[in-house]
Amino acid sequence: MPCLASVRSCLIPSFSMISRSFLQLPLLLALHFFLGICSLPDTIFRSAVDTALADSGCSGLENDALRLSCFANKALVNVGGDLSKMVPGRVSTEVDARLAYDTHGIIRKVHDLLKLYNEIDVPHERLLFKIPSTWQGIEASRLLESEGIQTHLTFVYSFAQAAAAAQAGASVIQIFVGRLRDWSRNHSDDPEIEAALKRGEDPGLALATKAYNYIHKYGYKSKLMAAAVRNKQDLFSLLGVDYIIAPLKVLQSLKESITTPDEKYSFVQRLSSHSAVAYSFSEEEVWFISIFLFLSF
Repeated sequence: MPCLASVRSCLIPSFSMISRSFLQLPLLLALHFFLGICSLPDTIFRSAVDTALADSGCSGLENDALRLSCFANKALVNVGGDLSKMVPGRVSTEVDARLAYDTHGIIRKVHDLLKLYNEIDVPHERLLFKIPSTWQGIEASRLLESEGIQTHLTFVYSFAQAAAAAQAGASVIQIFVGRLRDWSRNHSDDPEIEAALKRGEDPGLALATKAYNYIHKYGYKSKLMAAAVRNKQDLFSLLGVDYIIAPLKVLQSLKESITTPDEKYSFVQRLSSHSAVAYSFSEEEVWFISIFLFLSF
């Protein structure tokens, strides 16, 4: 099933030291995945897409934009429904990124998608809705979570965003470790990145570690997802994190890894609720985040 191979979050490795980071990992259903499905002539999801495109309710809409949106929503939900029958855990459906700065638009879109999922009998407990972590997106997450709708906040590139997402009650908070590393190579004017580099730390790993410890030290319900993991060293550094998305080649490279516990990169759990309790945030960080979030909301 080539289309499933591109959904890296489906992979649940057999390595006992890291299995807890992958168990029940949400399967991500995004627009690029949908477009990939359409390019495969023999995909098992073809009927789900064809059924959506044949929907008379969508075809009857006079406005081109509304008709296209209707078809896209139906196709995403039909494929999501099929995936929910194939994998354990939850299916995360991406909300249109063009709504990133529209709190009420995001909420309306999630309600529309949830209604369609209800029509095909996918329980809301199996669903996440992936939302960009703009301030409008974080506020939408807060309001949706208050309704019992699980949200998945993505594009988190700063500790302020991560802390705000946790305080909003987001079910999953996703940090792109590798993308932040890429950004840091060409941008030297970000104080958070500069501070990590001065400590000799990778900015992406540093943010993921700090966000995980913040969430678990202060008892927020959120789970941290580390994505854009580029190599096995990243995996070793994040062992214990709630969720990890990693390419198959990185997971396979672990089979060849022979390490001892005293090595820098080894099968030793780095993150846990116990280590989070011991993690120290400076008074300045706590004060800054409190004031920043107060002013933002």
